[in-house]
Amino acid sequence: MSEDISPAMEGWEYRPDKVTARKIKGRDGKDKIQMRIELGLLQMEAEGRPDGKRPYGKESLLDYHLSRLEQYKTSHGTTRGFELSKSDCEKLYEEAVQYYHRYLSLFSLKDYRGVIRDTDRNLRAHNLVLRYAADERYKTAFTRHIPYIIMMNTKAKALISLEKKDYEKALKQIKLGMERIDDFFQSLGQSELSKESEEIESLRELAGEIRKKKPLTHLEELNVELEEAVRRENFEEAARLRDKIKELQAKN
Repeated sequence: MSEDISPAMEGWEYRPDKVTARKIKGRDGKDKIQMRIELGLLQMEAEGRPDGKRPYGKESLLDYHLSRLEQYKTSHGTTRGFELSKSDCEKLYEEAVQYYHRYLSLFSLKDYRGVIRDTDRNLRAHNLVLRYAADERYKTAFTRHIPYIIMMNTKAKALISLEKKDYEKALKQIKLGMERIDDFFQSLGQSELSKESEEIESLRELAGEIRKKKPLTHLEELNVELEEAVRRENFEEAARLRDKIKELQAKN
């Protein structure tokens, strides 16, 4: 069998302006995720660690270090003194990048549950490093990605709700996501970053798009009709609509 991957990319152009991905069935019968990149493609497992490896017999390095943490806590009665070495942090970062590529691919495929799974996982990895990294430089490296991961996690949750036409829940999830990012900046003592956060702005834009799709309530429809009646100077109709609005508000 030829090792040339050109046939796999034939007719699948690289798009620098967007993430393009597809799901295929591997020779082992399992689902694989392929992501088109400039010089070829990335192929990842759809489940477990994206490269298919099981470090130390665990699903991921994160799971391995979490089990180490539990063993340490059992032995010492506390987690105080537990540390992640420079090598531990570097390898956890490399692993997080794998999951990053996969959740970007899954987002483009509208597999939002997979996005939630992988972003939740990366948030756990980042929080582990923030608490236990022996070297402050690694805490900084992991910290800068957290707002983006929260944003992607929030978008996936909101879009699942939108698919179900649950507009209120989608908007509530976006609000909670924005608050999570703001709380994160405040925990760093940098609350001013919320005002210039691209992640918060992106969530705000999504909320605007959802509001445009959200059907008007009866009360909102009456208010639109009232504005139109006033614009046309149909004051008798406007008065009737005001009474109807007051009556509906009183009932609510």
